[in-house]
Amino acid sequence: MTQAQDNYLLDLSASRRGYAINRLCGSLKDAANRERFSEDEAAYCDAYGLSPEQKRAVLERDWTGMLDLGASIFYTYKLAMLDKKSMQYLGGVFTGMSAEEFTALLRSGGRRFG
Repeated sequence: MTQAQDNYLLDLSASRRGYAINRLCGSLKDAANRERFSEDEAAYCDAYGLSPEQKRAVLERDWTGMLDLGASIFYTYKLAMLDKKSMQYLGGVFTGMSAEEFTALLRSGGRRFG
């Protein structure tokens, strides 16, 4: 898994590139879809037309890879919730910290820039 960039921009190009993966993750808001996904993740990815790279990122839970492939953090979080992962967990993944370190950083006022 690679370190996340600090400058993801969800512009039109990224939105188009990530459309399939965002649709898949967005569909997980419905319980029936979460059940279908859990039963056969690969087939569910195929049903949403993910590229091979997107499918690999989803199946391997390569959170940073999903963002690199155009996924929105807001949609990706729906998949993380299915895995019982917190936003703090993802924040840790994206910043190279543990969830506990990331949470402590938030509680102390967050990162300082400049």
